[in-house]
Amino acid sequence: MTSLRSFAKFAARTPLHPQWLLGRKRPPPTLQQAAGTLLDIGAADRWISSHLPGGVRYIALDHPATAVGLYGLRPDVFADGAQLPFAAASIDCITCLEVLEHVPDPAMVIAEISRVLVSGGRAWISMPFLYPIHDAPFDFQRYTPYGMQRDLQRAGLTVTALRRSGRAIHTAGLLACLAIAGGVERQRASLAVLLLPIAVLTILLVNCAAWTLGMLWPDWDAMGHGYQVDVVKP
Repeated sequence: MTSLRSFAKFAARTPLHPQWLLGRKRPPPTLQQAAGTLLDIGAADRWISSHLPGGVRYIALDHPATAVGLYGLRPDVFADGAQLPFAAASIDCITCLEVLEHVPDPAMVIAEISRVLVSGGRAWISMPFLYPIHDAPFDFQRYTPYGMQRDLQRAGLTVTALRRSGRAIHTAGLLACLAIAGGVERQRASLAVLLLPIAVLTILLVNCAAWTLGMLWPDWDAMGHGYQVDVVKP
């Protein structure tokens, strides 16, 4: 396991890495429209804060079990996303990126987002769709775009944009590479060392083939590794 992770760190951002087809972490394309106070639910390392326009007041919120237990991080506010410690209609903007899969009841978190947003407030929400279990045991569900829109509308939020992350063939290649790497990671150290060169070569071939075919072949919108939505509270 250690040798695989060490190599993955070395090979980051190259086709040798099993998550290369995932691409770089990018903020929502409309985030520059944020203004006032922005609450970042599940802030992790606060990466989104560096992408905010000037003048935005940033508040990082995370749950102790994940912020401290998994990552050793310190947000501005420790809280449960299903019980936000803010008054109704007190927050101008919210980001909740790659978080809803990690909460026991995502509809409750969405309802809280709606409660604390001001009228006309905006939120940016994302969630993986075709992606392996991660941050176990805090990984509970995946949304289709229809399920996400259903719960957002039930909470009184209006979806203004929905984007799929990842072309279909790129997503298939990503899953294949992660399956190869995951299989090696599960082995005892001596066997993992023997399998690592085979895994690296296979991942390189799959990444290159999937990227090329994905750019040439017609896309299929029923398959992606995740979804992003922009919402507004009427």
